[in-house]
Amino acid sequence: MLRRVLANPGFADTAVLVNEFGAVGLDHLLLQAVEPDVVLLPNGCVCCAVRQDLASTLYGLLRRRADGSMPPFQRLVLETSGLAEPAPILYTLSADAFLENALRLGTVVTTIDCVAGDATIDRFQEATMQAACADRLVMTKTDLAAPPHSLTERLEALNPMATIFDAATADPATLLFDASSTTAPRGHRFVATVPHTHGIGAFVLRFRRGMTRLDFAMALGGLARDRGEDLLRVKGLMLFADDDVAPAAIHAVQHTLYPPEWLDGWPDADHTSRLVFITRDIQPAEVMQRFAAGDPVLSDADKGEN
Repeated sequence: MLRRVLANPGFADTAVLVNEFGAVGLDHLLLQAVEPDVVLLPNGCVCCAVRQDLASTLYGLLRRRADGSMPPFQRLVLETSGLAEPAPILYTLSADAFLENALRLGTVVTTIDCVAGDATIDRFQEATMQAACADRLVMTKTDLAAPPHSLTERLEALNPMATIFDAATADPATLLFDASSTTAPRGHRFVATVPHTHGIGAFVLRFRRGMTRLDFAMALGGLARDRGEDLLRVKGLMLFADDDVAPAAIHAVQHTLYPPEWLDGWPDADHTSRLVFITRDIQPAEVMQRFAAGDPVLSDADKGEN
């Protein structure tokens, strides 16, 4: 799938980080070795093996781009191993001041094997974490079997904010690097009867009263401080009481809280402040208590209503 995305001419200015060369079948696409850990792909993309600490690898890439020793790039794709959890990687990007200023998080994409997906999610917590933290879920092996309804339903319940794609039919250009990070959470996609795996569940809070930016920062920051390991993902739209000109897109992953992204206006007809929470062993009541200043209520879907 990554090879297909990178074949798009619009991604020629992309650097690709992989855990090791063997992780992706790129050998037959290599044009020339730039240096031991860097290769140049035929469409101009640069591929770099992550052989050391991720932050050091990123520093090295940015330095080589600056001094002209490697082709310039405007985008980075990090292809992780199958056991990697996204949250520590995202924390690396936000905890380093230089990297936070030099790079902006685009999209977290998780591929789901539609043949073995249900069993994999049952067996491996890492797979569940990857699905829970994703912005996009891409169903693979659909040429072998249609995605089971049970799997699609399960993914929608586990991560209602993610968009689900079919790898065989999706336009490669839509899988990475677009503006969907500001789209509204789709709370109506919840399927309340689907059991969650490894203690991971999702719910939506809607706010009946505006919160100040300070009250909101204290609520979300306190939750991340005290329960960050289990706060897998937060995403939503908030209109603050002390800055009510336009809403802000909110993003958080575990301990990592991203600055609000101010929008020009509401992206849809629903002008209600709301947040999607994907958590592990955190009950909605605990979260609602922290956000009491906003008078939150659970969305109807989370009460078992359709």
